[in-house]
Amino acid sequence: MSMSTVEPGTRLADRFRLEDRVHESAGATLWKALDEILARPVAVHTFAPDFPRVTEVVTAARVASRLTDPRLTQVFDAADEDGTAYVVSEWVSGDSLLDLLESGPVDPERGAALVAEAAEALAHAHAAGLTHLHLTPGRLVWTSGGTVKLLGLAVDAAILDLRSEEPAREDAEGLGRLLYAALTGHWPGESDCGLPSAPLDDGKVCTPRQVTAGVPGYLDAITCRALLQEPRRGQPPLTTPAEVAEALAEVPRPTPVPVNTAPPALNLRSEAPDGMGMGVTTMPPQRPMQHQHQHQHPQPPRPQTGAASRILLTVIVLLVMAAVGVGAWTVGKNLGNTPRVTQPDVAESPSPTAKPVAVKPVSATGFDPLGDGAEKPEIAGLAVDGKPSTEWHTDSYLGADLGGLKDGVGLILDMGKPVPIADVAVSLGDSAGATVQLKVGDAADLGSLKTVAEAKGASGTVTLTPSKATTGQYVLIWFTRLPPYLGKYRGTIYEVTVHSPGSA
Repeated sequence: MSMSTVEPGTRLADRFRLEDRVHESAGATLWKALDEILARPVAVHTFAPDFPRVTEVVTAARVASRLTDPRLTQVFDAADEDGTAYVVSEWVSGDSLLDLLESGPVDPERGAALVAEAAEALAHAHAAGLTHLHLTPGRLVWTSGGTVKLLGLAVDAAILDLRSEEPAREDAEGLGRLLYAALTGHWPGESDCGLPSAPLDDGKVCTPRQVTAGVPGYLDAITCRALLQEPRRGQPPLTTPAEVAEALAEVPRPTPVPVNTAPPALNLRSEAPDGMGMGVTTMPPQRPMQHQHQHQHPQPPRPQTGAASRILLTVIVLLVMAAVGVGAWTVGKNLGNTPRVTQPDVAESPSPTAKPVAVKPVSATGFDPLGDGAEKPEIAGLAVDGKPSTEWHTDSYLGADLGGLKDGVGLILDMGKPVPIADVAVSLGDSAGATVQLKVGDAADLGSLKTVAEAKGASGTVTLTPSKATTGQYVLIWFTRLPPYLGKYRGTIYEVTVHSPGSA
């Protein structure tokens, strides 16, 4: 049989009947087929007569068939005989990560749990000498049976002719892209995978926390270590799937709930725009079936309604009435004889401590009095916009001491009028090593601003609390040492909140 005659109804190996053409691209066609012996759906790839990599695809499929990790799609058969080449694999029903992201980012730990499962499966594949090289949101599926499946191992790369001199690093970066997509709903890759592109900052992909509020710092760091191949939080880049799996090992594995709750009409679709992976069908989650015929439990006996029961009921009612009457008489007598008690003097309890209240600044700007006078003033407002995903940052310097160019740089807030300062909460970047001072005064002049608090080696959210009562119109967050950033040093502030003592 020639490959040019493959069409719906064709039977391969006297067993697999092709039914629905799901996707066709670059000479490879993905079908939904029926295994007539086992009466189950399967995914089948067939190839055009001029497809140049048939041998590579069949070889990759045969090697992939030896893996037993249940999170990898199982290959059932692969052959190139009598002019027809095909690969038969497991048909996967469920929601891909792309489907789950249709309405925006998923819960951070839910998305991380899906990627963690994929990382562990891919680590096993790499140990067996197999790679993926084409990880996209369509390849990661939460099945209708409540499991995770990673589609297209080895076969995708052979079909698409993808190669890499560093396959472990390439797949680690691919896992980082999947994690980024799960956390933000954006795709940080060059290919079009059906998601909006990741936003850029100075030509560089923004971190997940810059894009989406509520991303935990540790997941942001893991994503950057894998995707951007950068050290974060004092930890090195993640260069293999095994390292990504280890970094995500502590992520809780709650059972993700598929988003799709549509009626159970079958929706055939490829698992990604290019359709080169194993088949996947988007289906609603399966619900446990109720048995049509259930055992009938015997009804409890009906109460007796004869004369004896009526007499017994009358006696019970009379006894209850008598008991209530005696009780009421006793209580009334006791109340009448109870002497009046004078309430002793009770010391007045102190007033509750007033809870500090947030005070919104009138404006914010980058403050560089020892340099050119301004430090990224155009983005200063992002540190006081109430969005923890946006940031203000300093310029990048060659040393933690600002390259020896000056003693400090910072972000200054104008409160509009002098206000008492209870504390100032500052959300910094994840890299440790920042030294920040809180300075307060009534003039936007470095000499007029007094240092009232300091934090060294800081990262994450720090609270700067003056040691004594402090009032001022201007609040300055002053960096005297900067944390590392991309081979240089840079201070970052995601959000600043000024608290004033509340009234009791």
